[in-house]
Amino acid sequence: MRFTTRPELSGTFGMVASTHWIGSAVGMKILEAGGTAADAAAATGFALNVVEPHLNGPLGDMTLLVRGTDSEAPVVICGQGVAPAAATIAHYRAEGLELIPGSGLLAATVPGAFGAWMALLRDHGRLSLREVLEPAIHYAEAGHPMLGSAAAAISGLADFFRAEWPTSAETWLPGGAAPKAGELFRNPALADFWKRLLREAEAVEGREAQIEAAQRAFYEGFVAEAIDAYLRDACVMDAAGERRKGVLTGQDIAGWRAEVETPVSTGYHGWTIWKAGPWSQGPMLLQCLNTLADDDVGALDPVGPDFVHLVTETLKLGFDDREAYYGDPAKADVPLDRLLSVQYGVERRALIGGQAAAHHRPGAVPGQEGLAAAYLDRLARDSDAGAAVGAGEPTMAHLSDRRGDTVHIDVIDRWGNVVSTTPSGGWLQSNPVIPGLGVPLGTRGQMFWLDEGLPNSLAPGRRPRTTLTPSMALGPDGSWMAFGTPGGDQQEQWQLSFFLRHLHHGMNLQEAIDAPLFHTGHLQSSFYPRGVQTGQLIAESRFPGETLAELRARGHVVTAAEPWAVGRLTAALRRPNGQLYAGATARLMQAYAVGR
Repeated sequence: MRFTTRPELSGTFGMVASTHWIGSAVGMKILEAGGTAADAAAATGFALNVVEPHLNGPLGDMTLLVRGTDSEAPVVICGQGVAPAAATIAHYRAEGLELIPGSGLLAATVPGAFGAWMALLRDHGRLSLREVLEPAIHYAEAGHPMLGSAAAAISGLADFFRAEWPTSAETWLPGGAAPKAGELFRNPALADFWKRLLREAEAVEGREAQIEAAQRAFYEGFVAEAIDAYLRDACVMDAAGERRKGVLTGQDIAGWRAEVETPVSTGYHGWTIWKAGPWSQGPMLLQCLNTLADDDVGALDPVGPDFVHLVTETLKLGFDDREAYYGDPAKADVPLDRLLSVQYGVERRALIGGQAAAHHRPGAVPGQEGLAAAYLDRLARDSDAGAAVGAGEPTMAHLSDRRGDTVHIDVIDRWGNVVSTTPSGGWLQSNPVIPGLGVPLGTRGQMFWLDEGLPNSLAPGRRPRTTLTPSMALGPDGSWMAFGTPGGDQQEQWQLSFFLRHLHHGMNLQEAIDAPLFHTGHLQSSFYPRGVQTGQLIAESRFPGETLAELRARGHVVTAAEPWAVGRLTAALRRPNGQLYAGATARLMQAYAVGR
């Protein structure tokens, strides 16, 4: 059964796919001005800061993969900032906390996205910083049509902003009222922030010198100073219902820069797939592919119960390992050699039967048995936390609360440079706006645990294990593909279905994106209050009725979502002959793929 809605976009000049039409248009403008995929991705990202402020912001975080034309493999640029020096378990416990709140100052880490954009432009860009930033400055200063979802988020929090976060009220409630959908909205403070950044950058000569000067202005200059000054005295309401001070300082910010890393990878049916390391959830997708390596996935109906069941049960095992073993590898011993081995994939596949698993099964790692036991103990403690999966970075409108979401960007230029990135955090729901900057800090610190001895325990200088997880793949014919999605804990789930359907079922990018999607809630949420929905399976109602009935018969607790309500995938692909393709989800009628 096929669910084709639109053909994939094709061309030879360049492709940009992002979660907002303005972002995609900005990226294409940059490509046509002679910029590389890196220039286009950064310009798109800065534009998305403006037009999707409920989904990402300049003080947030980011995971990025980039492949240059002279490289056989991509590299990772880590835009995930670290925990502050004073962010200790003892301090947070003394605040009466068992979990880090999903909003508020104690959840803030060092802002990493800006540094990652600068590293990308420095190493892979061609245009000046001004050319990359000017579209975003224009939309912040002159205005942009307010998205309905953003207007709803602001309206829902208007009373809270007025009572608890007055700096946010000043920014998001111009004239005292929430903006209406489609209304022209401006953020002059953000425009001034970026214009000052440009002035300080352009005080020196040379493109790379200006990029470095911009980094100094951000991490050691007026941006860090504004954050430091505000946090010195601010004591604000958080998601746990108390007013608390933060611990992030200007000194924490000054000591951080984005790092370039080697990705992790696996082979699957002639393809090589790359992901960021275990400070993200990226290796989980690779584990799932290893688990499925010996199955004849192509023989399964891509909208049938056997396909959905097998993929769901594979994902459940991957999530168990993610929660037991993943964390910042610079600070913890993460057993990736074991988790990504062929033999381990075979062992995990043997656990999947014909019925839905109702319990959790982290894999056995010699010498680290205590981590699996600690994970199961946490599940018993937190399983009744009461939040929907994805809380803190909600999946889609019908599954969301007020805390925020994410954006995604895929770009391939005419020369074959490829970028896939998932910027997030610093959304308008996360924290109060920093005076003078027009945007808030992020809350990625909520993903740490306040228990000692875990790979993802809170510790100064440690990266939280983020959900942000773009993908890049190289096919056996030499085709390069970039793909990804917003959606918190659902990101790897939707990407796995997309990739399998594209590879095994002959679907083009758009068909694989548009095909009915599903995800499991049988996992520990990455977001406060870290709830679990045992056995839950959310599937779009476009699946055949007999598929949903059979899944229920196999023990899945199936919720039929609205027909076009699950997943926000985008993708771009380059064939060896230079032909380019791209696709973007029709869900929410917001994402676009553009090119020529």
